[in-house]
Amino acid sequence: MLLGRVAGTLVASNKEPTMEGLKFLVIKQLDVDDAETGGYVIAADAVGAGVGEVVMFATGSSARQTAATRDRPCDAVVMAIVDTWEIGGEVRYTK
Repeated sequence: MLLGRVAGTLVASNKEPTMEGLKFLVIKQLDVDDAETGGYVIAADAVGAGVGEVVMFATGSSARQTAATRDRPCDAVVMAIVDTWEIGGEVRYTK
């Protein structure tokens, strides 16, 4: 699982039929200090996340393990919206 911030949305009106009904989000990966790393990932949204929210997402075969993405050609999925995280007793992020 990875941390990311929702940077935007992606709309694809012509897509594989099994992808119908999924909302796609543009995710910027974060490190544990809430700093952006790397590029962007397009992920199916399984939890109703919105732009600006910090989320947990999975990639690879794990992305096809949610109820929303099972048996779909999906390589990334948002599976949780983060409320808070702490490391060593120090709160690093609060929604």
